[in-house]
Amino acid sequence: MLLSKDTRAAIHGVESMLFYWPDFISAKESRYFFNILLNETKWHQEHISFWGKSTPVPRLTSWHSQQNKSYSYSGVVNPSNSYSKTLYQLHQMIENLTQLKFNSVLLNLYRDGEDSMGWHSDDEVTLDQHASIASLSLGAARDFQIKPKDKSRKLSSIKLAAGSLLVMKSPFQDKWLHRIPRRKNIHESRINLTFRLLL
Repeated sequence: MLLSKDTRAAIHGVESMLFYWPDFISAKESRYFFNILLNETKWHQEHISFWGKSTPVPRLTSWHSQQNKSYSYSGVVNPSNSYSKTLYQLHQMIENLTQLKFNSVLLNLYRDGEDSMGWHSDDEVTLDQHASIASLSLGAARDFQIKPKDKSRKLSSIKLAAGSLLVMKSPFQDKWLHRIPRRKNIHESRINLTFRLLL
């Protein structure tokens, strides 16, 4: 489905690039998949370098590829892990709904509201630049903020609830930045899965 009328009015210009299913899976299914992924995933914390100083990334991650391909962003190289039965199931559910194709998934664990994701676009050269990215949210609801790269509008926010699916279609990554900001009042964890197509 498209974004709601109110959301589209607030974020004019993304009508053909963002698609949102608030109840892609039920609350019960969301808790089920959250608990499995939380416990079966080999989470790790990456470090990035700023001005010669190593800084921990404010979240835990795990990269999985059907074709055993590594993935690099912000100078960090993520070696590939294999798909679990759970990841295959979610992958197939999303492809069936969206009729899109993916071959990899990046998992992010936001342990609480102190964990975050800074402004960025998913435009690494290893990604198919014409392919979509599907983002599945499990656990705590978090704000997904976007702003245009040309600074023509102020930032806008979409609340990504547990069980929701957001699809970013080309050319969204060319024109917009997005982030998950810190929220000190959130004490629950969130798992986000972004399904991608690597070249």
